[in-house]
Amino acid sequence: MAPQLVSLAPGLSVTGRLDRPDIEALASAGVRTIVNNRPDGEDQGQLPAAEARRIAEARGLAYHHIPITAATLSRADVDAFAEGADPLALVAEAARHGIDIASLPAVAARLR
Repeated sequence: MAPQLVSLAPGLSVTGRLDRPDIEALASAGVRTIVNNRPDGEDQGQLPAAEARRIAEARGLAYHHIPITAATLSRADVDAFAEGADPLALVAEAARHGIDIASLPAVAARLR
């Protein structure tokens, strides 16, 4: 069973932690790309990014590891997401689903 995905914009969804069965289920469900923002070791027992990449790519998924935290967010991280939807619209949509990313536009703005 695929993990619960929250749609933020057409073609852009978020979910929580992914393990091997989750990646396999996402591939079977037609997901084409995974962007992992979690630093390795953030949670005990977390699937390391290198292993997640191997699993994803073996199933034909593109995999990008862009680990960020509010303390380490850089201009390069912001640029890596520049092709996405309007940040304020994403914040509002995330909030509708109980995901609080309201501080991210302010953090990103300080990097400009």
